[in-house]
Amino acid sequence: EERSVLLLLVLMQSGALCARRFRGGRNPQPRRAPPSPTHRADRGDTTESFPLDFTAVEENMDNFMTQVKNLAQSLYPCSAQKLDNDMKLNFLKNTSVTCNDGTPAGYYLKESRGSRRWLIFLEGGWYCFNKENCDTRYETMRRFMSSSKWPHTKTGTGILSPLPEENPHWWNANMVFIPYCSSDVWSGATAKTEQNFYAFMGSLIIQEVVKDLLNKGLDNAKVLLLAGSSAGGTGVLLNVDGVAELLEGLGHTGIQVRGLSDSGWFLDNKQYQCTDCGDTASCAPTETIKRGFKYWGAVVPERCRQTHEGEEWNCFFGYRVFPSIKSPVFVVQWLFDEAQLTVDNIQLTGQPVQEGQWRYIQNLGTELRNTLKDVPAMFAPACLSHEISGTSLPRALHCWDRSLQDNRNNKAPPKACPVHLIDSCPWPHCNPTCPTIRDQFTGQEMNVFQFLMHMGFDVQKMAQQQGMDPSKLLGMLSSGS
Repeated sequence: EERSVLLLLVLMQSGALCARRFRGGRNPQPRRAPPSPTHRADRGDTTESFPLDFTAVEENMDNFMTQVKNLAQSLYPCSAQKLDNDMKLNFLKNTSVTCNDGTPAGYYLKESRGSRRWLIFLEGGWYCFNKENCDTRYETMRRFMSSSKWPHTKTGTGILSPLPEENPHWWNANMVFIPYCSSDVWSGATAKTEQNFYAFMGSLIIQEVVKDLLNKGLDNAKVLLLAGSSAGGTGVLLNVDGVAELLEGLGHTGIQVRGLSDSGWFLDNKQYQCTDCGDTASCAPTETIKRGFKYWGAVVPERCRQTHEGEEWNCFFGYRVFPSIKSPVFVVQWLFDEAQLTVDNIQLTGQPVQEGQWRYIQNLGTELRNTLKDVPAMFAPACLSHEISGTSLPRALHCWDRSLQDNRNNKAPPKACPVHLIDSCPWPHCNPTCPTIRDQFTGQEMNVFQFLMHMGFDVQKMAQQQGMDPSKLLGMLSSGS
């Protein structure tokens, strides 16, 4: 408690100095110093004072720390005047680890001096699995295969944002963004040679980034969160234990390694309609991964490899690899993921969906929900979307963070702070907080009722399935509840 009081007093003093410096606007003109050569700051000057409620320390520590947090966040705009929030590009020291075309791999870094929390984010962006579609990818999506035109700086958004209002629980962490230039779901370990026209070194890139960061403060870290979206989310599942083992092997046993996998939990299910396997969007998920696994020279977690020996490609599917993962992982997955529906050959634009397609979509949500039932920390809304959005997710991540700390300290988990959040309603966008859907042709927003009608939703049949009166269901949909 004494330490907390000291922290608040330090913040108060910083606030007073900040208030004086920036009074009168965000960009005031500097004051001219008086001509006296002996001028120095007068320590006896009066300063603004801030009320300190010591009863918060004595009676309710949580409220007291809330005051500290609020004060710190109110001071943040002041300190931001002196900070450069952009992440800076760094190329790997080990130049033998490269992007697909042999250009150097790298990462963007924004250091947060004094913070012992680090966030490493793996970018997503599909993949290619043979020379033909990799050639096409190189012509049309070159930034996912080459670093030749990467910008020198990058501004973080979402969980990489340095702004407290946008990123309330990780804004002051050391931020690392690793661009995706290996096209292998962060799994490959194959160099570019005369025989191999492209390099696939995704797993090695992650390892080399971690090694480089040890000389930039990661060696003093308390928590390292390996996060990623889409292919990057699958990359988290494939690499989080490898990162933990690397750090432990280098003697950094005190760093708590965790994972956050967003929209990377794919199913190896059968497509609605089978098609020729020409590219990643038309092939069945199992077929593309089988081909890619061999083409990339992929590496999967050892425990999963032993479980699926001879069919190691199974480890690319979340529900198959998750039981073998030792590190804590938080899973974010839409129950009706657009990328999953795409590879399953379900198109939700143009004509209303047929009854068979509608049943397939509902069954997909049920299948995905079943594969997630044993995941202790997860956020799975019944939305038709891909990658993170929504307001309750930051709180769920905060609750997860607290529960991990409490487990380490042998404390009971916090009350009213759930970490296993999954929708039970059976159709896409039945959760009114889902992201807005727009008509592909008109660009106009559609509410839940309009969207479901567009998809050929049968109110009578669905009400019967749910044991509800059709008029009541219609009213609920129309009101968005």
